[in-house]
Amino acid sequence: MPPNLADRLTAARRRRFVGRVSERALLESALSAAELPFYILHVYGPGGVGKTSLLKEFLAIAQAAHTPAIYLDARNIEATPNGFEDALRLAMGLPAQTSPVEALKAQTGRYVILIDTFDSLDSLDGWLRDMFLPQLPETILFVLAGRNPPSSGWRADPGWQMLIRTVALRNLSPDEGRAYLRERNVPLDQHAETLEFTHGHPLALSLVADTFAQRGDMRFEPQSAPDMIKTLLEQFVQKAPGPAHRAALEACALARVMTETLLSQALNIPDVHELFEWLRGLSFIESGPIGLFPHDLAREALIVDVRWRNPEWYAELHKRIRNYYGTRLQQTRGNEQQALLIDYIFLHRDNPVVRPFVVQLQSQRHERSGIVTDVMRDGDQPEIVEMVARNEGIRAAELAEYWLTRQRREHVVIFRDAQGMPVGFLLLLQLHHASPSDIQNDPGARAAWNHLHNYAPLRSGEGATLFRFWMAKDSYQDVGPIQSLIFVNMVRHYVTMPGLAFTFLPIIQPDKWAAMFGYADLARLRHADFEVEGRKFGMYGHDWRITPPLAWLSMLAEREVASTEADSLAPKPNVSLVALSQEEFAQATRDALHDMTRPAALRRNPLLRSRMIMEQAGSGASETERAEVLHATLKKTIESLQTSPRENKLYRALYHTYLQPAITQEQAAEILDLPFSTFRRHLQSGVARATELMWEKELGEADRVESRD
Repeated sequence: MPPNLADRLTAARRRRFVGRVSERALLESALSAAELPFYILHVYGPGGVGKTSLLKEFLAIAQAAHTPAIYLDARNIEATPNGFEDALRLAMGLPAQTSPVEALKAQTGRYVILIDTFDSLDSLDGWLRDMFLPQLPETILFVLAGRNPPSSGWRADPGWQMLIRTVALRNLSPDEGRAYLRERNVPLDQHAETLEFTHGHPLALSLVADTFAQRGDMRFEPQSAPDMIKTLLEQFVQKAPGPAHRAALEACALARVMTETLLSQALNIPDVHELFEWLRGLSFIESGPIGLFPHDLAREALIVDVRWRNPEWYAELHKRIRNYYGTRLQQTRGNEQQALLIDYIFLHRDNPVVRPFVVQLQSQRHERSGIVTDVMRDGDQPEIVEMVARNEGIRAAELAEYWLTRQRREHVVIFRDAQGMPVGFLLLLQLHHASPSDIQNDPGARAAWNHLHNYAPLRSGEGATLFRFWMAKDSYQDVGPIQSLIFVNMVRHYVTMPGLAFTFLPIIQPDKWAAMFGYADLARLRHADFEVEGRKFGMYGHDWRITPPLAWLSMLAEREVASTEADSLAPKPNVSLVALSQEEFAQATRDALHDMTRPAALRRNPLLRSRMIMEQAGSGASETERAEVLHATLKKTIESLQTSPRENKLYRALYHTYLQPAITQEQAAEILDLPFSTFRRHLQSGVARATELMWEKELGEADRVESRD
């Protein structure tokens, strides 16, 4: 029969495939052996090294040997036991109710199952090793490919040690690289420079070939740059069909996953279908279930290039994409909102203090990670308490159990593995709903509450949250996938909780997190540190009345696009609020009025640390800037009196005493043509009224500031 299209596609792929002689021989010998020498072949290597191409070659080898074989991309598999079996059933072409395990048991000969991007199924690692694979007959060969070597569970098991073979995939040899370049019709006189620069990295070789395919008359002259892919992409992007195509590439590199809707927003073009399809056809752009994404190396190169070449456009593109996410955040709930927050946080990946968390969130990219975010359910409490006991001690576990019985279930976020078991959790303690006796029972809650009382008292309708316990079962508070999801859910709480005034975050190693939390504008509250059973916890916090959530997200974005690393990392100075009593506030206001023409004295006024001034000036404002805000607030307050006929006389007395002061009060009385005793009465009444208005601003200004932002 004449070959079909699938045969032609396979032939074309195999013709372009070069090298990997030992890896191919290993599979061929295993398939031809009387008994399989191993049952798991695990191929691993860095991004762009050619793992997918090798698995496709393995598939062709199995087919040529008349061995049934199927290929699965783990990015398209739901990381649950049912999801895995569903994907296997579909690939095997089985009826809906047929068990793939039973179908594999019924196989009379060899059968090969190839799973690409196996790292995406990390959460199923134990289930596959201990439950799924042992059920299968000895005729089934699994070939796994991912960036990481097999987990310790495989390596430590004496049984699996004998049944698994690992292959670390490396760059192509010089001879293999030359063979690839010949197949791609790269001119022979360009091979030496290309191989010297790429060192045989398959993706880099592919990009060079793409560059020649689009611009055959070019000469490849590698520059002395630290990033080889950057130079390759500079050559390639220069020959994009047009400016819109180049902009589309840059937008695709900046966003976590690109869709047509997001591309339209990023480029401000209504119809981007043609551009989107062009992106899809590029060799280093991959397609996933929820959109397009570039290969990691290509992404990094594109971002480095645009930030250096056109920082203004980078900032604008960053702004458009985050505005899209910000709008969508207000329109979504639940898991969709969490995914959007991951997208938003991904925009900060180039900051070195944020990058480790984004790397962990990459497991959420393009597919399900297997870690499910849920509320607390019946039966979870013993697991959670045991988790706290293991990581923080018996007394902390008692406190966790105490709060679990007093918090609504939706205030306990549970992170579950594929089997539904808790592997981490976050307890959001609502301090404003806790009783005084509850708070006094817990050193952490007591420390947070004392800070509120002394420095940032809550107003009516406001709330404060203490992230009292947050941890992963095995890695506690170390950077990892669960910790990254915990921080995502914290941000989600910032954005969605009505009336949120303050949040507290205790941590076991506060100094280790100083750079990260400084970037996130969390203040170090040393006076709120506490101790439980000999374990010391450092406290961080943020007043959301000073920097509301949307303004906070914008501030983080500004730090991300800062022109220098120092600018983006340097935390703004944190100035503690002071909660003055009404009598203290009145005295400070009178002093401020007296010092309105004396800037040095005004800079020493306690009102500079009042909520009213801090909210208007911002937490990073200098002392001089806050003094200027105080002066402007006093002036505006005095001027507001002139709109009332009854209070206009008070305004005139204040005006000639503080705004445009006469040499003496007696002279001020003469200017106003008033007896001195009458002037003094008007002035005293004016000071009292101005103080009253300032106090009202202190109590109510935050809502107006947040609304304005």
